[in-house]
This record gives sequence, structure tokens and C-alpha cells, in this order.
Amino acid sequence: MADEQLLAQWPHRRLNALTGEWLLVSPHRARRPWQGQVEPLPPVYRPPYAADCYLCPGNPRAGSARNPRYTSTFVFTNDFQAVLPDAPAMADETPSSLFRASGVRGTCRVICFSPRHDLTLADMPVEDIAAVVDVWADQTAELGRTYRWVQVFENKGATMGCSNPHPHGQIWATDFLPTEPEREDARQREYWHANGTALLLDYLQAERAVDARVVTQNDDWTVVVPWWAMWPFETLVIPSRPVQRMPDLKPAERRSLAAILKTLLTAYDRLFATSFPYTMGWHGAPTADTGDAPHWQLHAHFYPPLLRSATVRKFMVGYEMLSEPQRDITAEQAAERLRQSAQG
Repeated sequence: MADEQLLAQWPHRRLNALTGEWLLVSPHRARRPWQGQVEPLPPVYRPPYAADCYLCPGNPRAGSARNPRYTSTFVFTNDFQAVLPDAPAMADETPSSLFRASGVRGTCRVICFSPRHDLTLADMPVEDIAAVVDVWADQTAELGRTYRWVQVFENKGATMGCSNPHPHGQIWATDFLPTEPEREDARQREYWHANGTALLLDYLQAERAVDARVVTQNDDWTVVVPWWAMWPFETLVIPSRPVQRMPDLKPAERRSLAAILKTLLTAYDRLFATSFPYTMGWHGAPTADTGDAPHWQLHAHFYPPLLRSATVRKFMVGYEMLSEPQRDITAEQAAERLRQSAQG
């Protein structure tokens, strides 16, 4: 690895080992981007129940659907699905190979994390977060029997395009392997064939040895700002032992995952004294009877956009869209900030 002092002061590129893509880092542009006045957003009041919320217990949704008066987690098929289970097959026959198309089938579900309208995952007790983890695992197991890819994710906050503040996430299951997990599958498979070990487990050991980017850890999980982090306070959540898919997690590992998520999400909220927006998603081995995949290691990505304060965010525009991702704050600086925030 390059000299740490050089990395902290001079522009350089870092390789994303999971995707094979490069990232430009420009630490000289903002060595201490959190200095200066930080103005948190004024608190927003949300009631425990909102009569006009289509996710609250007992409320109507689209059409004639109505939510039950649920008291814990609640899962339902999205009323406006992006993919459909009965979509027609499409022949890949076009006048030119430049106009290819392929039919897809799948389903989309919504997971209400809590009946309380005024909570986020960060606000929920560990026991209730553990119930959400169980739902993630159960839904992955169920949908994975039919579909090749099951994407569990959450978009939190209006900044990330979330139209309803009620605590919820989504699951999209498809009969194809999407682009990002396909890249991760190829890179992890290549590493396994070359080394006989899982890429992310070796990466985890290396991160623990260096310790510069570790945010928090317990017996079963580690949270790091990855070496190749693209978003300012991006994190990666990785289990300590080999785990290919979320349903493979043991009960104790699910409980410890809930605990470390509580720590991480609370740290995010403390960082700029605001309910931190992010996109979060789980990646595990493809499903639908693909069998053993020892090259895969389960992990979660957290992509939060905030950079300097509750109102200043990172935009992926210009050079990022036309050339490659770029960041000013280094992964090591971000990890130090998050460590401090996690400690309260």
C-alpha cells in the first residue's frame, strides 16, 4: 500500500476490488471538510400514526387494498411494481445487435419496519431491528426459491427519493442477475480461483490489521469505510465468518447484526445532528438453486450522500458521470469521524 501520508495529502486513484472500477481521490481539496459552522436542520415532527400515510396500520393503499392493523413488521406486494411475475417473454431478435432487449420477470415487495410512523431504524430498539433482519432473511429465502436475484434495500430520506417517511424498505426479486451484483460475482469468482479464499474475507482481515477504516465491530460483524468508498461516509457491513446468503445467518448473528446496525445508524444521525439519509442494500450469492458459492461473502452497502452538514451533500455529476467517481475526503478521514460519532 502507498505511504499513508502521501495518500492523505495528494491526489491518487483507488481500485474497487469488488467491481474492478477505479476511483479518483483528491484529499488536497478538502483536508478537513467538516470544519466551520454546522447548521442542523430544524426537527421535523412526525406523529406515531398518520391518517394520510399509506403505510400506517389500518390505512388504505392504492385501489381497494388496506393494511392490516399490524403491530410489528409488515410485508406486502408493491402496488406499483417495477417488474412483474407474468411479463411476456421477448425474443432477442432485432434488426441490429445494437438494439438488443430482453424480457424480465420478477416481483417487488415493501417491508414496513414498524407500525410507528415517527421512527427510523436508528430509533428502533435492537429487538425490533432484529425482527427486521429476520424478515430480510425469510423473504430472501422465499423469493430465492423462484428468482435468481433478491435485492433487499432501503432508501431513507427525501434526499434519496423516498416519498414516504414511514420506516420501510423494499425487496425486488428478478429472474436475471443485475449489473452491479454481476460485477461483484465475477470479481469474487476470479479471486477465489486465483487464491482459494473469499475476497471479502481476506479484505476484512486486512482491514482489521490496518484498523484505519474500521468504524465499529463485534464478535460477528465489522463495519468499515471501504478503501474504495465513493460516497463521503459510505460503509460496508461484513460478517466475520463465511456467509453466502442472509438466510444462512445464525440467530445469534442476526441479533448481533441488529446491534451493530443500531450503532452505525445512530453514529450517522449524530454526525450532522440530523436523520441521516442513505441508500442501503444487501448483496449475497445469487439464488434460485444456484448451489454452493464459496467465492461469495454476504455484505451490506450503505451509501449516504451528506458531505459537510445536514444540508450539504455530495453530487455525482460532471467528472463523476463522464469519467469516474471522485471524492475529496479520504476513507480514513471519514472512518475517524464515524468512529468518534459511534462513541457518542
